[in-house]
Amino acid sequence: MNPAPLRTLARVVPAAALLLAVTACTNDSPSSSSKPASPRASTAPAATSPSARTTAMNIRLTINGHRFDATLNDSATARDFAAQLPLTSSLRDFNQAEKIADLPHELSTTGAPEGADPQVGDLAYYEPWGTLATYYRDAPYATGVVPVGLMKTGGTEQLATAEEITIEAAP
Repeated sequence: MNPAPLRTLARVVPAAALLLAVTACTNDSPSSSSKPASPRASTAPAATSPSARTTAMNIRLTINGHRFDATLNDSATARDFAAQLPLTSSLRDFNQAEKIADLPHELSTTGAPEGADPQVGDLAYYEPWGTLATYYRDAPYATGVVPVGLMKTGGTEQLATAEEITIEAAP
């Protein structure tokens, strides 16, 4: 019997076992630096967490002189946002679906989902740009979108033409 195939097998089996062990221990989740440079760069399926819709705090939005009720969810990001209220900010249109506003400070994204599938009336934090996004149309799933709240009493029609928004804690 030729010992060469046995020697080859003796080298290949440990190498294969090592490769499997290394592969099993590798973390496949993307790092925070791999987020897209644009809010609509990702087309992955929706994965909004259930806690993204849980009510924690009532707020009021003033858009084009009209007041609308909204709620913030019970997340670290929403609590961090609430700490910045009251807030008045200029709005810019993005993708004919949302208005975005700069925030004074970045928000915590501890425990936040990787992304979300925003719907009409959603309030969200877009982590890569550090902006607040208010949706007057549905938008596709995007990595980096962190839901923070929901408009309760309309306002999406005014939002489409708004140039400024004031957000404050509800009385």
